[in-house]
Amino acid sequence: MCGIIGVVGAPDALDILLEGLARLEYRGYDSAGVALAGSGETWRARTAEGTESVAALGHRLGALR
Repeated sequence: MCGIIGVVGAPDALDILLEGLARLEYRGYDSAGVALAGSGETWRARTAEGTESVAALGHRLGALR
C-alpha cells in the first residue's frame, strides 16, 4: 500500500511528518522518505529502505531540526 503525508507552513513540520509515517508503518512498506524546503527553497530529502524503521529515519533526520 501507499501512503502520502504533506505539511505546509508548520514550524514543526518534520515532527508531524514523522508521526504520520509512524502511523502508516504498520501497513508495511518498501521505503519511506521525507523532503523539506526551508525559506531559501533548498530541498533536503532522506529515505529509509527495506527494514529501516521510521524511528531510525527520524534519528538520521535529527540534523535537520
